[in-house]
Amino acid sequence: MKKPTDKETALVSIITPSFNSEKFIAETIQSVQNQTHQNWEMIIVDDCSTDETASIIEQFVIKDNRIRFFQLKMNSGAGVAREMALSKAKGDYISFLDADDLWKPRKLEKQLQFLKENKAPFTFSFYDCIDEVGNSLNKRVEAPRNLSYRQLFFCNYVGNLTGIYETNYFGKIAISSTRKRQDWMVWLTILKKIRKAKPVPESLAFYRIRNNSLSASKVDLLKHNFAVYRSFHGYNYVSSMFIMIGFLFTQLLIKPRYIKKV
Repeated sequence: MKKPTDKETALVSIITPSFNSEKFIAETIQSVQNQTHQNWEMIIVDDCSTDETASIIEQFVIKDNRIRFFQLKMNSGAGVAREMALSKAKGDYISFLDADDLWKPRKLEKQLQFLKENKAPFTFSFYDCIDEVGNSLNKRVEAPRNLSYRQLFFCNYVGNLTGIYETNYFGKIAISSTRKRQDWMVWLTILKKIRKAKPVPESLAFYRIRNNSLSASKVDLLKHNFAVYRSFHGYNYVSSMFIMIGFLFTQLLIKPRYIKKV
């Protein structure tokens, strides 16, 4: 293992897939530019947008050389876009921010400080929910204070927009080309190695719930989580069905305890 990274000077690579995000991408980029920790690179990979997303990003690239922009040749899904961005990343840390979500200004600073204080290679945080136009939904999503692999196995408690891991410790963790739930697979890979993870116990980001998002569709949530048990974990159909009982129990009775009104 390499020498631990100096957190104050660490380069953070921010992985951002985009697709038809013209309404949100400028605000998302600005939330990164407003970070108190300024040593970052934002790698945006566009998945063949048909709106003005690309031209908006290009205007930021002209003015800020920390923003790097690439485009896929054919629409391939967020997993492929994230993996391409990851291949370009040079950072001491890898973090994730989708093209419609937002970070609070001290997000990176606080997480890097938390990693230093806890001598940890991975952390995440709580986050607040906003609607499609940016209004608060008065809801904060928290997580277990000492998240175990078993807990994560039955529920993805790590908000993708909050996760950050050290490349010196893990290397670059490959991202699945599947169109949904690639983030959960990354966190499972991490927790399988370190067994426990602690979140920064405060909200450091805003998650935008859009009308067509996975979070808005419970049926899709079941389908894609079942696929993770089948393809990522390698369970057969019958075993995956039994595991889904535990997943449903967690979703209906345990996870709601971590959703707070604000």
